[in-house]
Amino acid sequence: MAKISPVAAKYIVHSTINIEGIVDRPDVIGAIFGQTEGLLGNDLELRELQRSGRIGRIEVNVSTSSGKTKGEIIIPSSLDKTETAIIAAALEIIQRIGPCNAKVMVDKIEDVRTSKRQFVIDRAKELLQTLTQDTLPDSQELADEVSKSVRMMEVVEYGREKLAAGPSIEESEEIILVEGRADVLNLLKHGFKNAIALNGTSCPQTIKELTKKKTTTVFVDGDRGGDLIIRELLSTAEVDFVCKAPDGKEVEEITKKEIHKALRGKITAEQSKLDLGIDETGALREPAPSTSQSISRPLPRATSRRPEVNNRSRFQKAPISRSQSPPPSTARSKPVSTEEKKVLKGTMEDLFGTRGACIFDQSMNVLGKVPLSELGSTIKSLNGGVYALALDGTVDIDLVRLAEKVGITHVVGTASKVSQSRINILTEDKL
Repeated sequence: MAKISPVAAKYIVHSTINIEGIVDRPDVIGAIFGQTEGLLGNDLELRELQRSGRIGRIEVNVSTSSGKTKGEIIIPSSLDKTETAIIAAALEIIQRIGPCNAKVMVDKIEDVRTSKRQFVIDRAKELLQTLTQDTLPDSQELADEVSKSVRMMEVVEYGREKLAAGPSIEESEEIILVEGRADVLNLLKHGFKNAIALNGTSCPQTIKELTKKKTTTVFVDGDRGGDLIIRELLSTAEVDFVCKAPDGKEVEEITKKEIHKALRGKITAEQSKLDLGIDETGALREPAPSTSQSISRPLPRATSRRPEVNNRSRFQKAPISRSQSPPPSTARSKPVSTEEKKVLKGTMEDLFGTRGACIFDQSMNVLGKVPLSELGSTIKSLNGGVYALALDGTVDIDLVRLAEKVGITHVVGTASKVSQSRINILTEDKL
């Protein structure tokens, strides 16, 4: 028997059936064919229409509840709308199915082409939108793209080191020092033609000569590596201003708005030295070494706060025993050994930029790595057994108090806000 594909149907007849009794699906289909036979003439005979494919497979879905049967009848049709309506109306003459009374009600005749037409309209909208966005840019977009490409091609090589620079580096009264070629490209893309790259952390001779003649602004990444470059340049070149990209971002990836905001917020070189705690040579500023007077006085309390780190004084006083100090302080104040320095230095390099901390036992085995935000709770939960800490952050008074309380010997950080303690506090540059 030929069957019409739902895709080829033009109309679908939806009807419901209510039966006063319990019957099965074959009973309903048999009643449809049997009770409409000879009713509409040979041209509209359901069996002949289905055999020729003009009427599709009749779907009957029934369910039984409380001794009664309810369901739906679905008939796909490729006849014209008049013939389809006649077939639908013929269903309603069915009054009995098997021994039970029945009533069929046609709900609607669905025009399949309507849903297809709506799909065509929606899809056409999507295609037109894609065409407009991707393949038909406006004049301003074309102009911006061409201008950007031209600016990207304007990178030149400057000086004997062939440093990447913008085309206006020679005639401009002001220059911007950045870390690498990618930074120069990003600034050039956004209209800054007076940038020049260092191509490394050391200051080239060409840069030293340029900074003597031009107003110089250092523009570095917003990480610890940027601080190291600032220290290098402040000690070797004549820098006038300093600015940094937003925290955690690099100059090569920031937007035009972020570039302008960073440059507007630049600070003087002198202010930068104060912020970083460095002297005129670029080294970390330290107080004068302790004299015999500091040796004779009692060990300071853990609550003392000083802005600078006095590593030299701490190492001189470490081996000296004091009657005022508690017995564990002698063990905790011992200087770090060469092997321990090697392990701690490698760990600090691994922690760079992670904002995390590493915990060691007496044998310098790693007990675990945790974020700085969880360091305090982790140390308390270990309840002793911690020998050393290495953290990518500043050693503050709260951490020192906790370390003294649990008996930690060494604490290493990128910087320190505590100058003296019963524990051995180291900064990364002293390892």
